[in-house]
Amino acid sequence: MIVLKSPREIAIMGDAGKIVAECHAMLAEKIKPGITTLELDQLTEKLIRSRGAIPSFKGHHGFPATICVAINDVICHGFPSAKELKDGDVVTIDIGALYKGYHGDSAWSYAVGNVSPEIAKLMQVTKECLFLGIEQAQPGKRIGDIGHAIQSHAESLNYGVVREFCGHGIGQSLWEEPQIPHYGRPNRGTLLKPGMTIAIEPMITTGDWRAKLAPDGWTASTIDGSICVQYEHTLAITKDAPVILTEL
Repeated sequence: MIVLKSPREIAIMGDAGKIVAECHAMLAEKIKPGITTLELDQLTEKLIRSRGAIPSFKGHHGFPATICVAINDVICHGFPSAKELKDGDVVTIDIGALYKGYHGDSAWSYAVGNVSPEIAKLMQVTKECLFLGIEQAQPGKRIGDIGHAIQSHAESLNYGVVREFCGHGIGQSLWEEPQIPHYGRPNRGTLLKPGMTIAIEPMITTGDWRAKLAPDGWTASTIDGSICVQYEHTLAITKDAPVILTEL
């Protein structure tokens, strides 16, 4: 069931989203060679709780941490660790915050030191895919329009679009209906309506789009070891234009 949100609920989700955005702004200053993702996890949890919110991911279906970490060929849902980030890595940090009963959710990819031109281009194209998808989040459009915009742009530049993981509705639950695939055909799927709140989060690869799951049951990586990056925003669909809820 798709739950439409009232203006009051969307405003609260905007507050939750700003806490997530504040965390990302903090991490952008902290991420550099030598820091560990375990340190980043601790810093993020401290900031979320200092704002009167709760980490959305910690304990969600048993997930053990505040942030999801994806380094280089990892697609999503990796655990923080004591391993130091090194120059040339790209790391995606996914953060959720539960505030006054509503979630905000956003992932962002960060260059660690100096990344290769290949990774820098992948980061730019994936960010473009996110905002092309957001442009399609208009009343009267359909979920397939979002996926088609993302897939068309990525594949026109010979990148892979991960299919095993997708965007989602969000609100009082972290994962709500509908699912938001990052591929698809135009004018197909669920009709978008004002009051819907969704997370769009394309995961784009330099190679094969297929995923393999680690023995921990959580960490997903590219099947061929190619690099993957991801950008995600939570947004509200309104009668006028999509409103991004996870930015300062």
